[in-house]
Amino acid sequence: MTSLDKPGAAAGPRTDRPRRRRVGTGGRHGVPPVPLLLPALVALVFLLLPLLALIVRAPWRSLPDQLSSTEVWQALQLSLVSATAATAVSLVLGVPLAWLLARTDFPGRRFLRALVTLPLVLPPVVGGVALLLALGRNGVVGKWLDAWFGITLPFTTTGVVIAEAFVAMPFLVISVEGTLRAADPRFEEAAATLGASRFTAFRRVTLPLIAPGIAAGSVLAWARALGEFGATITFAGNFPGRTQTMPLAVYLALQNDPDAAISLSLVLLAVSIAVLAGLRDRWMTGA
Repeated sequence: MTSLDKPGAAAGPRTDRPRRRRVGTGGRHGVPPVPLLLPALVALVFLLLPLLALIVRAPWRSLPDQLSSTEVWQALQLSLVSATAATAVSLVLGVPLAWLLARTDFPGRRFLRALVTLPLVLPPVVGGVALLLALGRNGVVGKWLDAWFGITLPFTTTGVVIAEAFVAMPFLVISVEGTLRAADPRFEEAAATLGASRFTAFRRVTLPLIAPGIAAGSVLAWARALGEFGATITFAGNFPGRTQTMPLAVYLALQNDPDAAISLSLVLLAVSIAVLAGLRDRWMTGA
């Protein structure tokens, strides 16, 4: 037996060389180039400076007194109730709409999706005017509601909920539709082969799969409804205790009592931070 036949014997000179670690400038830990770093810092200051100014100029000593007034609690209670009701309306109507856009194919689907997302880019005041023309006392539908049932929607608490749902529902629809498109439809097909109807498959299979997307969309819709201003003041007015929500109270207080406006703004800022904290697992984790 030769030395080449022996187990473990080297067959020849080793030509392997240690691999060199490639060091590039495009890695996550590299030094960012100055033409990108400077605009990024300017953008960061531009976004954070107003929020820091709000915190610095806040009347911290009188803050408890400002937030304990009856008007503030009425506006806060109305904002929370109306935003929650608008989110519930968005869930009941928006989830089926998202399923229709994601799971069915029909003529004009892309055009319908564009119409659904239109309130995202539509100025809120224009949305309020559109709601008045549709649901007002002389509106396309509102005049029949008033004549047949005696229902008047503008300048009521119900009008606040409708205005908020109008601007908030697209956020939920987009979130749920994206989750539905990412979900594997084979689970629904397997449920159908076992005899489940399409609605049963949606209720027992699809809903548990898209629950995180529904939760994220609900939080976004609730936050958007809570901060709604333009459509609400146009369609529902600004009546304390009935239609005056927190953003409307901030606008009114800014004209007469700037400290109260700052205090109310801090409450909305705290709510926004809480919303971001609730969505951190979905959008704020690094890749």
